[in-house]
Amino acid sequence: MSKLYIGLMSGTSLDGVDVALCKIDKTSCTLEASFFLAISFELKNEILSVINGTTTIKQIGEIDSKLAIFFAKAVNALLEQENIEAEEIKAIGSHGQTLWHEPNGEYPFSMQLGNPSLLAVLTNIDVVADFRAKDVALSGQGAPFAPAFHQFLFSHLEACAILNIGGMANISILGQELIGYDTGCGNVLMDLWIQEQKNMAYDKDGAWAKSGKVHPQLLENMLADKYFSLKFPKSTGREYFNKKFLINYLEPFGKIPKADVQATLLALSVKSIANEIKKFTLQKVLVCGGGVKNIFLMSELQKELPSLEVVSTEKYNVSSDNMEAMIFAWFAQKRFAKEPIALKSVTGAKNNTILGGIYAKD
Repeated sequence: MSKLYIGLMSGTSLDGVDVALCKIDKTSCTLEASFFLAISFELKNEILSVINGTTTIKQIGEIDSKLAIFFAKAVNALLEQENIEAEEIKAIGSHGQTLWHEPNGEYPFSMQLGNPSLLAVLTNIDVVADFRAKDVALSGQGAPFAPAFHQFLFSHLEACAILNIGGMANISILGQELIGYDTGCGNVLMDLWIQEQKNMAYDKDGAWAKSGKVHPQLLENMLADKYFSLKFPKSTGREYFNKKFLINYLEPFGKIPKADVQATLLALSVKSIANEIKKFTLQKVLVCGGGVKNIFLMSELQKELPSLEVVSTEKYNVSSDNMEAMIFAWFAQKRFAKEPIALKSVTGAKNNTILGGIYAKD
């Protein structure tokens, strides 16, 4: 029997939270409704200050609760929008906001904030959260998780990859043995640069990048970064692709026109993604995430992959905006069904396992 679940995703782009209301059964996951709530400038900056600098336990604890309040506001707004009662929802799957992702250290961990107990109380709905910890405990990367859901949705398509371009970019190579990993930066460096130089949240349609010229040596240097030569399984985040990363590569060149830097950062995302996709025998690439709206990025990606069909997942009737939130609705359903999620071949974990903890509303 189909049941209603809600998925929440707040990604590395830190633009807000996506809420997906999904009807799920054993063979399907259908998006019934969605809602997006933008994050406040103050909360976004507070999170970035913690990621990029020093902090206190008090500040981390406060952000944990602030995010739960923010997520609850988004969930309750969706319920009101759709005229649905909390009792009609089986559970919320909440990814949380990643603060730090360190799966390869001496003491591996992946930390997401969003106080699931508080979220359960504020929404009066059971919450499933803390999905990444178990995979990391089993010596996995704890990311990416999207490939398992991509396989569930698109397994009928042959020679197909699913590409998610959010703050980071990750690919899922569908097939008998599922492969998936983070290719590297998606929008994160472009967003960071335009925020610093123009005080704009993002480069709409890639217009600023299109106005500039790619700096060949800067691009070559960045593509030679050690992350891009790592073999999969691999994952990354803002703890690596950040302002420090950008400064390290820009400094040796002195003054480069600002639009040229943006053009080069877009080229870095495109080339690093395309270089990975070219390693596999494919016919089509279905794209989701915020990057699919970047018209210039999509056209440049198609140029890099001329023999492949590069299109939005929308063409196959799956929302490109809400794909990631849908994943965590599906994960919540899997947790309540006590079903392991097949990610061993993606993350390198010792075995497939049941992911997430249940935080009861009462």
